[in-house]
Amino acid sequence: MNFTWFSDQQVRLLSSSSVLVETIALLQCRVGLESVRDFNTKIMPLVEIVWVDADWQNKGIERLLSKNRKDVSLVDCMNLGIMEGREIDVALTVDHHSKQYGFKIAATHAFGRTEL
Repeated sequence: MNFTWFSDQQVRLLSSSSVLVETIALLQCRVGLESVRDFNTKIMPLVEIVWVDADWQNKGIERLLSKNRKDVSLVDCMNLGIMEGREIDVALTVDHHSKQYGFKIAATHAFGRTEL
């Protein structure tokens, strides 16, 4: 994934604090602390973080229970709610749930072009 393209195109990147925690844990476990340092210094400055508070978490739990599916996580449900709340319609994700709920997926092959 080339985040330089996002910076050059002035694409607004947004993530939740829950995804941040998952990402850092995955990087640390599978790649090592140096990758966490790189992520923190090179990627994080490009990303606006929505900090999950009790309200976002409660909305996520309501969505999770209403979906009644074990293949959708609480983090997925919180992020879907945040995206809807922020009126975001394109997700940069490898997770198929966003598409199932009506969001467009930014494909990796589109990063070299101005359209996603």
